[in-house]
Amino acid sequence: MARATGGRRASSRRLSTARVGFSLPALLWYGLFMIGPLVAMFVISTLDWGGFLATPEAAGLANYRKVFADEDFWTAARNSILQLVVVLPIMLPTSFMLGYFLTLRRRGHGALRIIFFTPALISLAALGAVFYAVFQPQGLLNAGLTSVGLRSLATPWLANDTTALPAIMLVNLWSGIGFTAILFSTRLASVPGEVYEAASLDGCGHWRTMWLIAYPIIKGYFGVLSMLQFLWVLFASAGLILILTRGGPGTSSTTLAYLMYDKAFVESEIGYSQAVGVVLFAIGLVGMLVIRRTFRDQT
Repeated sequence: MARATGGRRASSRRLSTARVGFSLPALLWYGLFMIGPLVAMFVISTLDWGGFLATPEAAGLANYRKVFADEDFWTAARNSILQLVVVLPIMLPTSFMLGYFLTLRRRGHGALRIIFFTPALISLAALGAVFYAVFQPQGLLNAGLTSVGLRSLATPWLANDTTALPAIMLVNLWSGIGFTAILFSTRLASVPGEVYEAASLDGCGHWRTMWLIAYPIIKGYFGVLSMLQFLWVLFASAGLILILTRGGPGTSSTTLAYLMYDKAFVESEIGYSQAVGVVLFAIGLVGMLVIRRTFRDQT
């Protein structure tokens, strides 16, 4: 009996060693390309580094003091929060409703799936070029307003400090709603048809079925997509700003993610840019925790 027990323990140790061995390359990869850059960001934020070819010097917390005393930083923070507050509450419910509609498999739903997914196939450069033409003073939007007798509303949308950021938000919504709707429809398709049939027998219309039946079932997935879109709007939309407005006019469309890029690659203030990156990381982390807590019952 003792010999058998010892053999099982030895076999268990060999299995554990094998698992560690197989996992080690992935752990090394994660540490090198995920943890490494994160640590480097915190380290660089404490340096006075005036460009990639310059010699960095220790600066302590000077970059953070400079960041929090900079009016451009607070403008960028306000724009980032405004972008999140406007885009996410519109994008996610709208995408969910469109996803539910697709699961009804009405006539033309296949074509709609293709149309909704199309923005995901367009590169960021092509997307920027299309909407740059749309928002130009002589572009499609102003031409459309003029043709219906609303010439007084025509404006250089990307060069107007009151419309530049809303124009960016509009592109965020256009490019994100359809793709997110496809993701929602995929998850909703896994809901048993008997659930919808029972709701119909109980007299539930589509609105009540959608929000009182389907939504609670996929609430966790709703939370996952909320996290993904939160991160995309907070971080990745900076590329769109670079192409369309470069943060202008002035700083009217500058967000924290774009400010980090601008300080690093345009103004060569590497330490400052990474201090902004640390703040952005903190905002992203807090936002993720809030979303997770909101949807924790199902995630």
